[in-house]
Amino acid sequence: MTVEAARRPALVRWLVFATVVLAMLMHAIDQTSVATALSAMQGDLGASLAWIGWTITIYSVGQILVLPLGGPMGDRFGARRVYLIAVAAFTVASVLCGLSSGTAQLIVFRFLQGLAGGVLLPVATAIVSAEFGPDRDRAIALFSTAFPIGAVLGPLAGGLILTFASWREIFFVNVPVGIVLICLGRALIRETPRTAVARVDLVGIGWLTALLLSGMVAITRIGALGEGWTGPASVLCAAAVALVAGRFLLRHLHRHPAPIVSPRLLTGQRLGLMNVMNVLFGAAVLGFSALLPHYAQIRYDMTPIASGGLLTVRAVFMIALSAIAVGLLRRLGHRPLLLAGMAAITIALLLTGLPPVHSGPELWLSLGAAVMGVGMGLAAPSSANAGMHLVPDQAAAVSGLRVLFRQAGAIIAVSVVTAVTSAAADPAVANAYAFLALAVAMGGAVALATRIPNQRGRW
Repeated sequence: MTVEAARRPALVRWLVFATVVLAMLMHAIDQTSVATALSAMQGDLGASLAWIGWTITIYSVGQILVLPLGGPMGDRFGARRVYLIAVAAFTVASVLCGLSSGTAQLIVFRFLQGLAGGVLLPVATAIVSAEFGPDRDRAIALFSTAFPIGAVLGPLAGGLILTFASWREIFFVNVPVGIVLICLGRALIRETPRTAVARVDLVGIGWLTALLLSGMVAITRIGALGEGWTGPASVLCAAAVALVAGRFLLRHLHRHPAPIVSPRLLTGQRLGLMNVMNVLFGAAVLGFSALLPHYAQIRYDMTPIASGGLLTVRAVFMIALSAIAVGLLRRLGHRPLLLAGMAAITIALLLTGLPPVHSGPELWLSLGAAVMGVGMGLAAPSSANAGMHLVPDQAAAVSGLRVLFRQAGAIIAVSVVTAVTSAAADPAVANAYAFLALAVAMGGAVALATRIPNQRGRW
């Protein structure tokens, strides 16, 4: 932290903090509120669920691809400048999403939104760290609460907007917020020192992009073969591109001096188990979050605000149990909490997929969402510690990989479920079976978690 920044009044520092947190809150709310609007977007744009599901998955793809770039961009060009550009880009992309006249346009603009949102996290962290100096650990810990708050507010905001307006207003509401953030950022945020950074592995990011997009196209085409492309040939072509991209990505990772992902962190020191577990975890947990509102609407005819409220129930229980889990980590170690959390997640998926027993659908799905929140609250902090215990000298890299693999699992789950649901004669029942299949996948993650060594204390 510079001497000038150190002398800034505490009020100014906290105003900077509030500005940055508001930007992250806008990003977090947008990520969860769109899940409530899948049915509305599908009906308005006349597309299959398989393609409308891309509005969620492509947003995650954008975040994954840009996360390795955000930090180096802030170091090279200044965190303040990159932050302001990212907020402006997110705002413009929101306008374009709201104005979209077709599914293809909406997917492209959601990808741009995801890119801008992915840049925000690392540069916002750098701004808070520079502003608070010796107190940055506490400030960053408080800063991370934006995501749980967004998980609570996002579904409610999406449901409320859909009740009184259209899905387009979910995006337009970002415009005044973005303008305020740009004005506050220009007035309050000081520029961070610029440093020389190593070259980013753009080739690796390119191969990862090709792998994710071609894999998503292949899965989506399976659920939309009747929509006029070239039939099974399109699936085979996309799958072939995915295989080639995956092969070249692995070869590149082993040859590049500073690859986007270190091969040692893919398989070494039981990290392979952690990575597979994180894929399954992301598929089950993030897939549940993305698909639950739509499922509640098509199977039980719940309103958007009621279906969005299910995710708020999940978020409240997740926040409460996370605080308990953090207090127990050093005493019990991460494995007991991880196993208990994953078991609860498995039960939640089973409850969601099964028909209600002695209750109405709202109460039954709320129960499933609450159990899911309990499981997430126990498993999320313990899984983070599990990876860091394995390679304490690579904590930041392991944390980034955890995000990458969980988002990859979510992309796979949402793409597969929406494709299967779109192709099914009874989409609601197909979606129910999909939740049961996710429960089986979570059972596999539990089996892998039993092989991770337990460790108490600090990492």
